[in-house]
Amino acid sequence: MIYHLGSFDLFLVSFSDSWFQAGFVLTTGINSVFVLGYSGTIMVPLGWVGGVVGLLLATAISLYANMLVAKLHEFDGKRHIRYRELAGQIYGREAYYITWALQYVNLFMINIGYLILGGSALKAFYVLFNEEHTLKLPHFIAIEGVVCILFAISTPHLSSLRIWLGCSTVLSLIYIIVACVLATKDGNLIMLATTYLVLISRVSVGALMFVLFFTLSDIVGSKFMVNNESCAVIGLDAPPRDYTIHWTSTTSRIFSTIGASANLVFAFNTGMLPEIQATVRQPAVKNMLKALYFQFSVGVVPMYAVTFIGYWAYGSSTPTYLLNGASGPLWVKASANMSAFLQSVIALHIFASPAYEYLDTKFGITGSALELKNIAFRILARGSYLTISTLVSAMLPFLGDFESLTGALSTFPLTFILANHMFLMAKKNKLSSLQQSWHWLNVGFFALMSVAATVAGIRLIIVDSSEYHIFADV
Repeated sequence: MIYHLGSFDLFLVSFSDSWFQAGFVLTTGINSVFVLGYSGTIMVPLGWVGGVVGLLLATAISLYANMLVAKLHEFDGKRHIRYRELAGQIYGREAYYITWALQYVNLFMINIGYLILGGSALKAFYVLFNEEHTLKLPHFIAIEGVVCILFAISTPHLSSLRIWLGCSTVLSLIYIIVACVLATKDGNLIMLATTYLVLISRVSVGALMFVLFFTLSDIVGSKFMVNNESCAVIGLDAPPRDYTIHWTSTTSRIFSTIGASANLVFAFNTGMLPEIQATVRQPAVKNMLKALYFQFSVGVVPMYAVTFIGYWAYGSSTPTYLLNGASGPLWVKASANMSAFLQSVIALHIFASPAYEYLDTKFGITGSALELKNIAFRILARGSYLTISTLVSAMLPFLGDFESLTGALSTFPLTFILANHMFLMAKKNKLSSLQQSWHWLNVGFFALMSVAATVAGIRLIIVDSSEYHIFADV
């Protein structure tokens, strides 16, 4: 079976990246600006026990499912550079299109999340300098959308993003470190704050870390200037926090828990593993497994830190966008919020690139990216795509609900149901009856979870829409 190779495919087929480069890309993905929302969208509805156990289980099952997909990369003697191509090779042409649809739904929903978070970061930056709060969240989501359109027009190909990937990493470091230290300060955990300062000083890289070190010292300086006796007891004067899980009814409890379970798997998976594996040098399977081990060990530490520290500091009142609840020097909060905003623009472009490539290929766009007709096409096509995404985000700016719906509609099917069933079909003759039963059990369980989480996600959006109205300032 032969599939068309577009410009996106040609960019992917480098086959030269090391396992560490792939692992770094995966790690950057799970530590995008979305990490600033997990304290509120995962920990608040699940609590300490459910949140911690859920995240650990989601880490383990996501690693396992991604390993299954990675092992199928060279199925039938060829490298499959697209998830849908792999599905088409195993099942047939219909599965190719179904998987294609699931992937694009997944990417569209992820982009909505980035627009909401980018708008939230920009709003948080704005309110630091304006007490009247004339502009509301939908206005900032619209601004985020305009900036994303300009970035999409000026960045025609993924290959143009390489310098921006480095910028994205730096921006992520800024908001993750600042969020952790501000939350630690607010929670008054002296020893943990000191530990973070030591870590920052040891892993510092150039001027950025030099500036951050003194920034964070300024943050904690006045708060933690205490005598030796008070240091003997960690968090002695910590403010009281409420970790109670608040539900209005048993039905609300059930649907909130199911929705949060979809958020758990959303946090670790993009549904684009074969596309990333396509860049890895041989042996592709072994190198990708190393990348996955890196992602799900070292790579999850920053995400865990932000999620747990944020919930520890603010309890059940943790906001959906963590920096909204943090206190600290104005310029430090402004820097973190602006970093989160800019990172969301870069990350959105990465996840929107497959849609851009499809449009370029569909309409036969060739030649120089600077040709007037190509610029005009990008303005029209990419501008229309992002305008629709921005409108949906501004109308329904409920981040946790969209995370739940994304996990239900695409993460469960792509990462868990399809991965287990494809592995079962591809390796059927090599699996014992016990192994086959295990994979069928996974398929059935995650299919039920997908249906339940879809219902829960839709219900949450309907409830929040009726409670807040469209274009809400949440």
